[in-house]
Amino acid sequence: MEHANVWTGSQRKTSTRKVSSSKNMLAVPGTGGGENNFLRKFSFANWARPAESDLELQSGAVQLPSTFSPEFHDRDSVAKLRFNYVGNTGMQFCALGFGGSALGGIFGNVDEAKAIQTVHLALKQGVNYIDTAPWYGDGQSESILGKALASVPRKTFYIGTKVGRYKPAGSNVADMFDFSAERVIRSVDESLARLSLSYVDVIQIHDHEFAPNVELLLHETLPALEKIQASGKARFIGITGYPVHSLQEIVQKSAVPIDTVLSYCRYGLFNRDLKDVIPLFKEEGVGVINAAPTGMGLLTDEGPQAWHPAPDSLKRVASEAVQYAKEKGVDLAKVAIKYSYRLPDIATTLVSMARPELVKANYDACTHPMTEKENAVMHDVVKKFFIPLGRTHWENIEVTKYWEGMEEANLVGGFKISDPDEDDGKI
Repeated sequence: MEHANVWTGSQRKTSTRKVSSSKNMLAVPGTGGGENNFLRKFSFANWARPAESDLELQSGAVQLPSTFSPEFHDRDSVAKLRFNYVGNTGMQFCALGFGGSALGGIFGNVDEAKAIQTVHLALKQGVNYIDTAPWYGDGQSESILGKALASVPRKTFYIGTKVGRYKPAGSNVADMFDFSAERVIRSVDESLARLSLSYVDVIQIHDHEFAPNVELLLHETLPALEKIQASGKARFIGITGYPVHSLQEIVQKSAVPIDTVLSYCRYGLFNRDLKDVIPLFKEEGVGVINAAPTGMGLLTDEGPQAWHPAPDSLKRVASEAVQYAKEKGVDLAKVAIKYSYRLPDIATTLVSMARPELVKANYDACTHPMTEKENAVMHDVVKKFFIPLGRTHWENIEVTKYWEGMEEANLVGGFKISDPDEDDGKI
């Protein structure tokens, strides 16, 4: 066995968070920073060496997560995985998380039977956190999960879904996002019906950056989620989004305690901006969820889908990096997953899977240490391709397009923040 089941963090404690004033907010750094800034965010340690957790396992210190069930799980498979505490929630997530976007057809057509097999295989091997959303296939991801989880003991998994984002680009622009209290409350009931569950472990604001402003989230959306939490339909509250510094802003300003944050494509081989704000989240007892270590296809042989929002410069360099690694005999996607799996201060890294063979490949990547060759190629790729590029994100590109569409439809302005204590939504 090569990886110990070690948990990082602490048990949930009473929140002592204070709402920060805007004048105390940390300044948002620019998009630049150059080579030194990028190097600061990247650990050049030898990832091929055994970690302390590996040594603990070799000495016989093996622990299993609270979700383990001897009647359901393959014990030997679970024992090879790493599990981390999620902030102060007390939950213990496998460091490899199940991303549900692929079940919604984001990356191509989905065979439902194979998708259900995929969920079952991942859970039996020990992957115990599932992330989904109504937006993934207009409810398709949640519906497939509902069928898959019907025969799975509830104690063996954690699941999170989202509110706020619904219809895909190309739909009526007015139907794409709705962060109002009434829609949030209705959305949770719709999700629970599709999932065939009475509660989810985490309810999250989906892509907060598309809200008209932060005030709407602070004074309407989050209070609505707090009511849902009080009703027993969700255990913890989270926020998700691509920009990392606005995640920090919401955590600091919110009067509603936030338990988790999730960002994607912001902590991996080509971008590490999430690392800048992790100290604040750690101080606040907020669990950090990382997602899409391969950049939603950027670091794979197949490359990104046509809808991928990255600028052409990043797509081109990523393709060159993949080819460079391939010529060296290294699968860059596998290396990206290995790197993210063992990141410190990250509760889990979500990898989207819709076929059993992907579960097997990802499990294999996570339970085998990085080789010296993979380690060397990884660092070469970062230095040769991504550091010289400079800008390795696409922040504001999608948001700008969305609001341009709203303006064309004459839907900008005039919204009202309602009082969630006075709305007609039934919890």
